[in-house]
Amino acid sequence: MDARKIADYILSKINTEAGDSITNLKLQKVLYYTQGWALAVLGKPLFDEEIEAWKYGPVVPSIYHAFKMFGDGAILPTRDLAPLTSDISIEIISLIDQVWDRYGEMSGVALMKKTHRETPWLDAYDCDVSSKPISKADMRAYFLCEQESLIRESGLGPPDMETAQSIEKTLAAHA
Repeated sequence: MDARKIADYILSKINTEAGDSITNLKLQKVLYYTQGWALAVLGKPLFDEEIEAWKYGPVVPSIYHAFKMFGDGAILPTRDLAPLTSDISIEIISLIDQVWDRYGEMSGVALMKKTHRETPWLDAYDCDVSSKPISKADMRAYFLCEQESLIRESGLGPPDMETAQSIEKTLAAHA
């Protein structure tokens, strides 16, 4: 799947009439968390584009460049957002919604600070190379550990296949 479709779906969740907004910084981090949780829960990436370790956290370059015109301000709708429901499964839509429920209330800066404490970005970031890819294997390993921690915190016991498949409920309980 194309990262732009995932980004468009995330942007479609913003209620601008209610005063909600999203910056490019926040969109980048939500894409990172969406990809990370997909790798852990579904065992595969949602999109093929690399996520790179930039100074201000994980970035999908094609999406960054698509919205860089907004600088650090709110992204304004520039075109009709294509509905994802015809393109992807309910399982994927549900995963994106769960990630948004978990991280959507956080600011772009708070999400950036959070990613700066996590091993996928820490292991990939090199101040001399601003575009080093973050390994999908590293992301998957990190988010699998996060999944296990959430399951333990919820009192469900050690993770097994059935428990791993219930991550949506676990994320929702900790949102």
